[in-house]
Parts: sequence; structure tokens; C-alpha cells
Amino acid sequence: MNQQSSTGKRVMKLSLVATLGMVTILTACGDKNTVANVEQAQTTAVTTKTANTAQAKPLAQELQGKPVVVDIFATWCAGCRKIKPALDAIKKDYGDTASFVVLDVTDKGTTEAAQAKAEKLGLQDFFATHKSKTATVGIIDPSTGEVLKLFQKNPNKGDYVAVLDTAIGQIKK
Repeated sequence: MNQQSSTGKRVMKLSLVATLGMVTILTACGDKNTVANVEQAQTTAVTTKTANTAQAKPLAQELQGKPVVVDIFATWCAGCRKIKPALDAIKKDYGDTASFVVLDVTDKGTTEAAQAKAEKLGLQDFFATHKSKTATVGIIDPSTGEVLKLFQKNPNKGDYVAVLDTAIGQIKK
């Protein structure tokens, strides 16, 4: 009887370990429900207090007068593909009233080019802080370098529009 009880406990433990392993594999391999829940949590914008520490000086002269939308992008990034339609739409709608900067970190060559571009535009601190976080979009006040809002994997055009409309109103004052 003790041997059966001991065997039963081992079987239960192994079943638990196997279940946890399967959950981990499904999550890593893209189980849609689990991944959707994780991605939904990630679409929440990061607080601006944290984001503001990455940028504390005016951006390049060519970016002045309009809010700057900075996209940390890579061709291999699923999150980047997910947010692309929203970013394309706001670029179409706000092309004259906002500046758009894409910093491509697809590979070593594009990352080096993106770093040079960021330095030229005064975005080196933003780039250094966020270059490893693809599908990150920051909306920045060019006169102060303040990150007004930082989004991660957010496909909701309305969220970007709300920040841009406010920023455009503040910059025009």
C-alpha cells in the first residue's frame, strides 16, 4: 500500500511538472490566448516619469516645432508588424504636424546606422535606453526632449492620436 501511495504521489508530481512544462512551451511558442493576455498587458504605456529620464535636452533643430514620434523597429519583430498599421495611419494623418523617426535595429548594420541617426537628431539617450525594446514608440517634445508618452506594442491608433493632439496644442502655444 505504501508503495502504491508513493507511486501515486510521484505520478502526480510528474503530471504537475509536465503540465507546467506544457504551459511554458505553449507560451513560448505562441499559444494565442496566453500570448494575447501578455501582449495586452504590454500595450499599457510606460509612465512618463520613467521615460523622461532617458531624454533631458532639446532635440536637433530640424525636429523643432512638431512633436516627434520615435519608433524602435526591426523587421523580425512581431510586435513591430502588429503596430505598423497604426503608425502608418498616424503618419498619413499627422505627416505635416509631427516628425517621424524610425530607428531600425534589425541587425548590426542597421543598428549602427540607427545609432548614428539618433546621435545626429539628439535622440542618443532615448536610443541607448530603448534600442533593445523593439515595438517601442516614444512621443517626444522636441524643445525639451521630454518623453510625453512611451508605448510598447500598442496597435491602438487612438492612444497615439490623443497624445499627439495634446502635444501639438502645447507646442503651438
